[in-house]
Amino acid sequence: MKEIINTESAPAPIGPYNQAVKAGNTLYISGQIPLNADSGELISGDISLETKQVMENIGYVLKQAGYGFSDIVKTSIFLSDMNLFLDVNYTYGEYFNEAAPARETVAVKGLPKNVRIEISVIAYKA
Repeated sequence: MKEIINTESAPAPIGPYNQAVKAGNTLYISGQIPLNADSGELISGDISLETKQVMENIGYVLKQAGYGFSDIVKTSIFLSDMNLFLDVNYTYGEYFNEAAPARETVAVKGLPKNVRIEISVIAYKA
């Protein structure tokens, strides 16, 4: 059985998809960008603040589904420029302990709304 997860705390999808889908004990969270759901404004100009907004958006979706950051098993980070990696990595790391999830980070040609970062996650809860 699959369950659709959405919350008003995170940005609404900008296409034909949902914020997350829960299938069994696994939660698949769609890519989140640095969009503030309350103001509708993109956070830009400081990649650390942009990353923080993305991680906060992920946190809102996790909470809505009854999960937490410790339940994340895999993340995918998409960057507009690999030169952003160190600052992104530092801010991202503040959300995890030594049991951090598996991850890949790739540079891509473009991202929705011309943002510099997007992160999607997979979480699992036994």
